[in-house]
Amino acid sequence: MTTTDPRFAVLGARPGKIVAVHLSYASRADQRGRRPVAPSYFFKPSSSLAPSDAAIERPSGTELLAFEGEIALVIGEPARWVAPDTAWNHVASLTAANDFGLYDLRANDKGSNVRSKGGDGYTPLGPALLDARSIDPAAVRLRTWVNGELVQDDSTAGLLFPLAQIVADLSQHFTLETGDVILTGTPAGSSVVVPGDVVEVQVDAGTQSTGRLRTTVTQGTRPFDAALGSLPAVDDTQRLEAWGSAEAAGLAPTPALTPELRAKLERVPVAGLSAQLRKRGLDDVTIDGVHALTPGSRFVGTARTLRFLPHREDLFAARGGGYNAQKRAFDAVGAGEVIVIEARGETGSGTLGDILAIRAHARGAAAIVTDGGVRDAEAVAAVGIPVFSAGAHPAVLGRRHVPWETDVAVGCGGTTVEPGDILVGDGDGVIVIPPALAEEVVDAALAQEEEDAWIARQVASGHPVDGLFPMNAAWRARYEAERNA
Repeated sequence: MTTTDPRFAVLGARPGKIVAVHLSYASRADQRGRRPVAPSYFFKPSSSLAPSDAAIERPSGTELLAFEGEIALVIGEPARWVAPDTAWNHVASLTAANDFGLYDLRANDKGSNVRSKGGDGYTPLGPALLDARSIDPAAVRLRTWVNGELVQDDSTAGLLFPLAQIVADLSQHFTLETGDVILTGTPAGSSVVVPGDVVEVQVDAGTQSTGRLRTTVTQGTRPFDAALGSLPAVDDTQRLEAWGSAEAAGLAPTPALTPELRAKLERVPVAGLSAQLRKRGLDDVTIDGVHALTPGSRFVGTARTLRFLPHREDLFAARGGGYNAQKRAFDAVGAGEVIVIEARGETGSGTLGDILAIRAHARGAAAIVTDGGVRDAEAVAAVGIPVFSAGAHPAVLGRRHVPWETDVAVGCGGTTVEPGDILVGDGDGVIVIPPALAEEVVDAALAQEEEDAWIARQVASGHPVDGLFPMNAAWRARYEAERNA
């Protein structure tokens, strides 16, 4: 049935359902620090549709209205249990879309996005349709502008999941009916817009173009009623995700491991740091049972974590293949970071090999620490990145472990390691330093190292250790006098 409602003008009719993909572009997934192994979805109401040149209202009392330029697919022939190689035949057309979201309401309906993504005008479509039959689905370009400045520019070549796969996957679960709309996800560059901003999205395929889908942001005046439901609420996590970076959100904190702090930590042995942490009541901060593959290895870095669970055949079949948590961790590690692997002290198989070590080294990782085994140990040692492990083993991962998740607190070598913790390793082992204590601990350790070096010189010159190590009052006074001379 055709309609004169301007919200559905580009489609010609009101769609039965709108399905949206959460993360689908590699650029966006890498920006978020996680790559899904399969697509996931949520629904948007058809009442959220809007035409080009419409306005979207940022509700009163909110701050985080974010745009997401996307490619929308419009279903032609109904699809149920279709294969990827025939799924594209069920797509009638493509158009530009903007999957607006209000992060202030995101926590209220986490995952479902009912209120954060379902508002009136939150799904502009148009202004024109492109015939899917004449389009290569792997060569469609998507661009977004804010106030005339290009902020998103990607193509379907950058998708983690091809468009046909998305159609085929959804068709496994329910019938995609004629006129249904699929929003296929947004690339990196999504961010916050404010009243007065103009957002434009355009989709191009060869010589065909949708033209620019234009939306103007306005300010709402009617507040939400606390007596009816939860109110908007934001925190720094939501600000970070909405803006796309800490810098854009105005949250750029001083790094826990500054170059100055790193330089000081590189001068202190692990034993000295351990002594200072023990003085502050922290005894359980060593990663026990791990040793450097290459003697003389030393590192300083911040933790990036990877967790393995005990092997179970069905779970490994589901999560062990493809782009699993292990591969994602090594692809995501950044310069100066340490991959810390929880393997439960199980050394009956490798938790990494030379290819993954090369990947970590290429990305500038500071080290790899695992309380499990290392496969291809000699080749791993030759890569040049410090690796501390519980031993070597020739077996592959699936013999003992299931790669499970990344960037969570893990237990490695008998201690807990949180993402962002500071790790230092040398011939004595690996120690974990809470970031909040790092400056205090390293300064105290450096002072102690200076004192110990002075004591060593006195002992070397013939003085007995009694009264000198530790220093009594007389020796302390002599030390302070020479130190301040």
